[in-house]
Amino acid sequence: MPELPEVETVRRGLAPAMEGARVEKLEQRRPDLRFPFPERFSARLEGRTIRSLRRRAKYLLFELDDDAVLIAHLGMSGSFQVETGNGADTPGDFHHARSTLASHDHVIFHVDGPMGRARIIYNDPRRFGFMLMTRRDELDDHPTLRGLGPEPTGNTLSAEVLAERFAAKSAPLKAALLDQRIIAGLGNIYVCEALWRAGLSPRRRAATLVTAGGRPLLRLEKLVQSIRGVIADAIDAGGSSLRDHRQTDGTLGYFQHRFDVYDREGDRCRREDCGGTIRRIVQSGRSTFFCPACQR
Repeated sequence: MPELPEVETVRRGLAPAMEGARVEKLEQRRPDLRFPFPERFSARLEGRTIRSLRRRAKYLLFELDDDAVLIAHLGMSGSFQVETGNGADTPGDFHHARSTLASHDHVIFHVDGPMGRARIIYNDPRRFGFMLMTRRDELDDHPTLRGLGPEPTGNTLSAEVLAERFAAKSAPLKAALLDQRIIAGLGNIYVCEALWRAGLSPRRRAATLVTAGGRPLLRLEKLVQSIRGVIADAIDAGGSSLRDHRQTDGTLGYFQHRFDVYDREGDRCRREDCGGTIRRIVQSGRSTFFCPACQR
């Protein structure tokens, strides 16, 4: 499943063709993906102008000129392709090639905007993605977005904010960081990477990073810096190059080659003077990669 950096890469790839564009026609080629499409889906989008394209956690938000908002999630295998007179680009960045079967092209936006006429094709072989609609003034209360924590890319994430959420929390750090109510958008890959950068064990209790008075310890401040750093690096590299995701120009990204612990079980730790070996354990059904020698 794409994580925050991949979704942000998709947003940046779609924005030039879709922001300010008018939806001339929308082809809906099946009744559902993970969930049924909204009632009168095509009719509600046709003729509308896309004012902006934002991201919240792992969701894409298409804000329309009638104050409606299209909420899109890529699921496990969803991808967008932009077709213009200059060729086709696939925003995003996954390891395996995007599906080229037209039978998996489930939604096609025909738009006219800053890049001229374009077709925006949503392809999803596994159909775990979805598209829903709501009103702008009801967005924060929508079931998919309600209760999400601060973004790891924004100024609202700080050691003080995490200290409030970690205080008296007995859950291990890995589980706490994957809790979308604590931080929005973090996934398995980048949590493993951030914990390695911070030198913290995924098994450590979250509350051990907070003083008895509820203040963040230096370890928590370092963790916040590590989260910000790993997400920024991944966005700069165009995502992690996993699964079916590709960059906007169709090429594969390279951040996956710079993973320090993820999927490196049995390899030597890359931290200078460590000498440890990367281990894999399972926490809450998810693989966790870490170095037991330097992550405490």
